[in-house]
Amino acid sequence: MLMTYAHSKQGEREANWEPLEHHLSAVGHRAEGFATWFGAGVMARAMGLLHDIGKCSAAYQAYIRRPANSGGPKGPDHSTAGAREACNIYGEGYGRILGFGIAGHHSGLMNGSGEEGRTLSTRLSKAVENYAGWQAHVAGLPDAATLKAAAPMLRANTIDKGFSAPFLTRMLFSSLVDADFLETETFYANGNSPRRGGCLQPTHLEQLRTFLARHRRADSEVNKLRSRILDHANAKAELEPGLFTLTVPTGGGKTLISLSFAMEHAARHGLRRIVYVIPFTSIIEQTAAIFRDDVGLADAVLEHHASFDWDQRRPRSDDEDGEGAGGLAKLRLDAENWDAPVVVTTAVQFFESLFAARTSQARKLHNLAQSVIVLDEAQSIPVHLLRPCMAAIEELARNYGASVILCTATQPALRIEDGALPLRTDKSADGLDIPEERELAPDPADLYRRLRRVAVAWRKAPVADEEIAARFAQAPQMLCVVNSRAHAQALFARLHAEGQQGAAHLTTLMCARHRREVLARLRHDLQQQRPVRLVSTSLIEAGVDISFPEVWRAAAGLFSVAQAAGRCNRSGELGALGEAFGKVVLFESADHATPRMIEAFYAPARTVLRRGLDDPLGLDAVRAYYEELYFRKGYAALDAGRLDGVVYSIVEMLRLGGRGQAWPFADVARAFRMIDDVMDPIIVRFDDAAEDAVHALYHAPVPPAGLSRLLQQYVVPVPARVRAEMIALGAVQCIRPEDYGDRFAVLENRALYDARIGLRLDDPVWRAAETNVF
Repeated sequence: MLMTYAHSKQGEREANWEPLEHHLSAVGHRAEGFATWFGAGVMARAMGLLHDIGKCSAAYQAYIRRPANSGGPKGPDHSTAGAREACNIYGEGYGRILGFGIAGHHSGLMNGSGEEGRTLSTRLSKAVENYAGWQAHVAGLPDAATLKAAAPMLRANTIDKGFSAPFLTRMLFSSLVDADFLETETFYANGNSPRRGGCLQPTHLEQLRTFLARHRRADSEVNKLRSRILDHANAKAELEPGLFTLTVPTGGGKTLISLSFAMEHAARHGLRRIVYVIPFTSIIEQTAAIFRDDVGLADAVLEHHASFDWDQRRPRSDDEDGEGAGGLAKLRLDAENWDAPVVVTTAVQFFESLFAARTSQARKLHNLAQSVIVLDEAQSIPVHLLRPCMAAIEELARNYGASVILCTATQPALRIEDGALPLRTDKSADGLDIPEERELAPDPADLYRRLRRVAVAWRKAPVADEEIAARFAQAPQMLCVVNSRAHAQALFARLHAEGQQGAAHLTTLMCARHRREVLARLRHDLQQQRPVRLVSTSLIEAGVDISFPEVWRAAAGLFSVAQAAGRCNRSGELGALGEAFGKVVLFESADHATPRMIEAFYAPARTVLRRGLDDPLGLDAVRAYYEELYFRKGYAALDAGRLDGVVYSIVEMLRLGGRGQAWPFADVARAFRMIDDVMDPIIVRFDDAAEDAVHALYHAPVPPAGLSRLLQQYVVPVPARVRAEMIALGAVQCIRPEDYGDRFAVLENRALYDARIGLRLDDPVWRAAETNVF
């Protein structure tokens, strides 16, 4: 009788293949371990044991034994069988929750029902190959009573009570997918998984304490205040896990203070990791470098840009799992799962993953349970997705043992106590319930007054680039932050053409490694009192330690203006705090239209600015701004996902889908988009490390583990249409498309990458697309 296998190794004898029983047991055990952190270990074990039972079919065993590259039909469906048995054993309630993840463990979460054919309901009713005998391969499968007794008791989400059940389904899906990927990865690595993994250790906290003690100073008012805030925050580490706020004006040391509280809090409550989430317009490598190099956390820090999306192209079948699929199927296992002590990522990656359907995006989510999540500049969450984001934040804190810190440089606006959010007619919560005692900073109003370092002027009439360039000529050290990469390039080109000394440029058209080098040079020049005339997009605003005596900011929301102001007189170098101010100028561009997404934040700022308040960044102005931004828009505007051009409420889609447990996971994932433009990466051979990585992609049968992580430092994101046109014209070439599709595209026309501005998009067609990118 033939052995039943889960995975084969082409070219090797069957004795080296993986028996199905072994794979099911290993995935069940690992998934149980993942989900135990949020009380659903038994449910996850059942999913792991059932997920591949369809491989018992004679058709699948014949498929797995066929020679490599032999062609023929695609692999038989092996996921539906497990989902069907889950419903048979555990009923329509728990069974469908498990069934979503089992049926989608290769192709992604699907809609529960609907008109389109790829739904859980259609999968459960479809004809599949005979998988008789599966019971012999699932030792330890819990019965219905055991699973029901062990299921977590979820507390209702106060943003919307229908949110919790689909969120649990997604977290179980994450546990299964990551367990399956890791076990498959381990098998193909001959039992030695290359993952480093790991949780916070006492040594990490000691490393941070040593760093902070070494750098604690009382030589200035700013440093005295930073020490006071740090001590006050750390004293609250004993508070129970949950929601916190940290309201510290820019320049108050918010980055290290939040890390310190997160470490101290995690140590006291046994939390596993810290996930540091930064606005998508910032340079995340700046914060990662501080944690990794300055603090000394080194390899404990994972920097995740999410440049390569392994599920963007639909697999050849719903159940493709790598048999005969070549390097792509093996390399996609290398997608990030956030199994690291400290993760630094973007807000786009964080929130879109929480609502994702794709396996590569969702596999990381279970690692958020029992973790500390720091949301830097939390008020920058897009207005149109504010409600679902708040629901997810509360769910993590309420039912998954996470602590979430809302870090802001302006007064918080997401709490019930702030009153900036409109009430729903059904009187459900109009914000997050975060009592005052869970504010980590001492007296935020007093801190703002004492840390004030700038005076803000608003130019009511539009300002032309010619006038900005003239001001640059008068100010040898000045920063101008604009809203698009096209505007940044145009203004920099003007300064360069005029021969202005120290003219510099910083945008995401430069790869991350390039930007780091530019910032290091600029800091040195500023310290040496050399001319530095910098034009940048908003990426410089959050967390970048650089300071100018004068900053101009193109039209934006008040919180963005506050961030730009944080690059002005940052440490009070112009004189005593509260007395000597740097100059910040807010202006509308006469030459470049304000992007639609930015205009949504600038319009309420303009309304407040017209009131003529003494300080546009004062607490009264900020409070008025959030009332305009949130309350006057109405509830519907705070939950307005877009699907095929139609506006949908994400929260309502999930609530209505709860009838019959038919949650529309695939539709929700498509509707939840924090940014409209689809961006695709282009790899730049910026240095020898990039050259070596590209060479490995071209020539290694299976590229080394961690290659995607390395390449994140060498990619430039461009609109999908722009990259497609560059590929068609030969300027960009896809690496081994037969194996990797279009996932790895490298710049072949090296003349298009400029040492001053990064990737050149001089073709008129490409440049038109760039006008909407910031």
